[in-house]
Amino acid sequence: MTNTVIRRVIVMGALACLSLLAIQTYWVLRTWDIQEREFNRKVNQAMLDAANQLAGLNLFDLPTNRLVDQVSSNYWVVNVNNVFEATELELCLDRAFEAQGLKEDYLYGIFDCSSDQMVQGKFVKYSAGSAGRIPISEPLPKHSDSDFIYYFGVQFPGKSSNILSNMWIVIAFSVLMLVTLVFFSYSMFVILRQKQLSELQRDFINNMTHEFKTPISTINISTDVFLQNEKVKEDPRLNRYAGIIKEQVLRLNTQVEKVLQLAKIERDNIELNIEKLDLAELIYSISPSIELKINDKKGNLQLSLTASNTVVYADRIHLTNILHNLVDNAVKYTRDNPEIKISLFDGPGKKLTLSIQDNGIGIAREHQKRVFDKFYRVPTGNLHNVKGFGLGLFYVKTVCKQHKWHLEMDSKPGEGTNIRIVMPSRS
Repeated sequence: MTNTVIRRVIVMGALACLSLLAIQTYWVLRTWDIQEREFNRKVNQAMLDAANQLAGLNLFDLPTNRLVDQVSSNYWVVNVNNVFEATELELCLDRAFEAQGLKEDYLYGIFDCSSDQMVQGKFVKYSAGSAGRIPISEPLPKHSDSDFIYYFGVQFPGKSSNILSNMWIVIAFSVLMLVTLVFFSYSMFVILRQKQLSELQRDFINNMTHEFKTPISTINISTDVFLQNEKVKEDPRLNRYAGIIKEQVLRLNTQVEKVLQLAKIERDNIELNIEKLDLAELIYSISPSIELKINDKKGNLQLSLTASNTVVYADRIHLTNILHNLVDNAVKYTRDNPEIKISLFDGPGKKLTLSIQDNGIGIAREHQKRVFDKFYRVPTGNLHNVKGFGLGLFYVKTVCKQHKWHLEMDSKPGEGTNIRIVMPSRS
């Protein structure tokens, strides 16, 4: 994953999370406002009903204005402007609250003009298992308006907690969203950390492979000198060991080149030198070297280049490497005598199709989608008879992607593999 992709993921994820946070905040505040308005409406109506009932019991008239005054968010004062009894007030409040469906704990107090303070207050509890009326230790605050002479006050200490309990669904979704935000932040931290470790690992591998190039070149040159020595040529044993050294040095150099090539691909530094090529001529030109690999295992190479137009625009070096990689895999994963068939044929829509087919061990369906991944090799248990790093097919896929070619695979265990590259044909 490139730095650009990571930055895009972080920015888009952050914008999405901020948008969700803003929407959720709006709905929490909106729901709170609706719940509070509804609570206030019920309380105001209950206060009016209680005042009317109190006036009916004592046969007096109520003031026409400012009868109910909300002093604070949870404190109401009712100006009845006449004398009444505390027991009558309790009865009227109970009836009014029950009519409005209010089952909230509340404190009430009655203003005494002679002492200029709230007296005879009680705490009425509706909570399960603790219902009752308890005298309050401290009186409720009196109204600041001196025109209020005969009035009572009601306070709901649990108003906020009651509104929150009615918003449990909204709060639950808010908690889930916060958990999602925390998970997203942690995921971004893990991704950035893994990206950093991946870059450190890649730099280490690149530096290590570059350091290998010098001793490999030195050993290769020394081996050539050793092989050209007359005494070594005369001694079959020394000549055989020198040949083994030469073969293994070349193999090691090939693997180092693959790792360096992979590093360039991962850094998007792969450079294509696009030119007009005749793919059939290219296949014919490299077929002798391909036949050598196949003949070493007593196999057979078959060419079927029947396409009407074999001209393509491609990078000659990378296209040649693709052919060698696919043939190498076909030879390596054939137990007996390999039968390799390279075909060029016309596909639908003026498409040119390159096919490399073998009679090897095949690939199970569950592994076919991953064989083109970097470092992936089909599990073989404790058998390690086929050497490699799992880079060949990844290189093939990357080069095909750079050329905008379509890569296909057909394979069955025990019946062989057919890899096809579909490319546009151009004259």
